[in-house]
Amino acid sequence: MVSQKAVIKNPTGLHLRPAGILCKEAMQYRSRITFAFRENTANAKSVLSVLGACVKCGDEIEIICEGPDENEALSAIVKSIEDGLGE
Repeated sequence: MVSQKAVIKNPTGLHLRPAGILCKEAMQYRSRITFAFRENTANAKSVLSVLGACVKCGDEIEIICEGPDENEALSAIVKSIEDGLGE
């Protein structure tokens, strides 16, 4: 299991479009990919789970990857968050 914290830079937080991009990126990996925010854990491969976390701009989340390609998945997810998830 590997994890890393990242700050959401999108001005409107993780709304539908960036949540979809995050899920699409996560679905490319076999590892279990979740993120912790406040007291909740969200499945990064589920748009509804990501949206339900109510992550806003400036919030810090911890991405957690567990599985055969966990290192690659973690770096790709963190990079896409740092790049603004398409916005």
